[in-house]
Amino acid sequence: MTDTYLLQRIAEALERMSPPPPKKPAFDVAQAFVWRAESQMLSPVRKVSRVELSLLRGVDLARDQLLGNTERFARGLPANNVLLWGARGMGKSSLVKAAHAEVDARLAGTKAYRGLKLIEIHREDIESLPLLMGLLREDAHRFIVFCDDLSFDSGDASYKSLKAALEGGIEGRPDNVLFYATSNRRHLLPREMVDNERSTAINPGEATEEKVSLSDRFGLWLGFHKCNQDEFLDMVFGYVARYGLEAPAEQIRAEALEWAITRASRSGRTAFQYIQDLAGRLGKTLD
Repeated sequence: MTDTYLLQRIAEALERMSPPPPKKPAFDVAQAFVWRAESQMLSPVRKVSRVELSLLRGVDLARDQLLGNTERFARGLPANNVLLWGARGMGKSSLVKAAHAEVDARLAGTKAYRGLKLIEIHREDIESLPLLMGLLREDAHRFIVFCDDLSFDSGDASYKSLKAALEGGIEGRPDNVLFYATSNRRHLLPREMVDNERSTAINPGEATEEKVSLSDRFGLWLGFHKCNQDEFLDMVFGYVARYGLEAPAEQIRAEALEWAITRASRSGRTAFQYIQDLAGRLGKTLD
């Protein structure tokens, strides 16, 4: 038995042991997908949980900037990765999903439009982002890869995979892929993580630059801030009108403000939670 034969047998055995390459998904079956890193599959989402764009109040500037960036990308023009950061419950993830639906509806049927797909990747699967981007690279569609509530804790080095996938490496980010992320942190990393790196570094400035450079991979930053009382009530009455909830305006106003006080929060999420309570008491469904 020759050495060449033995080597060939070993190579064949290793090939049988290795996992098969990811199967190319049928992107025409849905507008949105969820990346399952453990099985290297994209699961279609038949009905996306989203809020209508017109119901997202108090975020006009962020809405317009995100819509413009998304539409330019869908048309094949230059566009930026986007980081939506700031106050909890102010519609960051809702805006991403609503902007995708709005742009896809605007461009549907237009010449040369191949379709814009939304793909959600979970925070714990970020290290598999290069694999996902490789799967999307050669497809004719355009893709927004979306990670909700993205942040990194002390000792978590997976942010380096994200940096490399967004702009680094020889191949770089595919032309048909953008990355959108939401976070409560502008720099995605906790302050103590940056401080610890700075205190142990030979050059503290370089350590800080290493951490902050992650958010620099996002060309467009959209900030979300806590809303005031008038903006909160505008959100509430926008939902009231949309779902046809019939109750005296003064009652709704008083109840909504009390609801916000008990939650110690004025936000779009708080407004919708009040609307769910109101609709339930009125015996109405939110269709």
